[in-house]
This record gives sequence, C-alpha cells and structure tokens, in this order.
Amino acid sequence: MLTIDLQSRQPIYEQLIYRMSELVALGALAPGEQLPSVRALARDLGINPNTVQKAYQELERRGVICSVAGKGSFIAGGDSAGDTLRMRSLEKIRDALESGRRAGVSRAQALETVEHVYKEANV
Repeated sequence: MLTIDLQSRQPIYEQLIYRMSELVALGALAPGEQLPSVRALARDLGINPNTVQKAYQELERRGVICSVAGKGSFIAGGDSAGDTLRMRSLEKIRDALESGRRAGVSRAQALETVEHVYKEANV
C-alpha cells in the first residue's frame, strides 16, 4: 500500500507525507484507522525510524493524523483539529481516573467530581 522511491530526489519523509495524504484523500485510509508504529513502518520500508517520525509529526501538524501517547497514530476524522483535541482530552481524563483509582478515589467520588465540573461549565 505504502511505497517510497529511494532513487527519487524528493526526500523520503516528503514522499511519506504525500503518499499518506493521498491515501486518506482516496479513502484508502479511513478516519480512526490506526497507522503502523514508527518502528514497524520503518522496518517494512527499510528506512530510518527518525524519517518516519518526521513524516508522522508533519502529518499531525497538518491535521491528517492524530497521535495518542501509548496508543499510536490514527487517521484524523473530518474535523481533524477537533478530533485530535477530543482524543487528547479523553486520554487525560482516563489517565486522571486511573491515577485517582490507584490513590483510592472511589467511583462515586470520581463521578461526583465529573458532574461538578460539568455543572460549573453549564454543560
């Protein structure tokens, strides 16, 4: 699916950016679809992982993909900036809940806190 031309004058990371953007535009990569890890893609293509990382960072900056720490990189949805923000926010909420659970916060206390935050925001 993803190929690069090692003989091309175009830098490899730019080829990756172009090809992945093209696959998204054609619908071959759907919103929410998980991408290969940096190391896996680098191994498959026979290139340096730093090259793949550079391409992923630029694709994220452009809103084509979104990365979630510990989960991987995913094709962004139609509202990519909003999707990225929501995914990161949910990740932070999950982390906070897990941390609270380990510290002895009960489910009832966690739910009460969430309700309080939403009430304050009038949501």
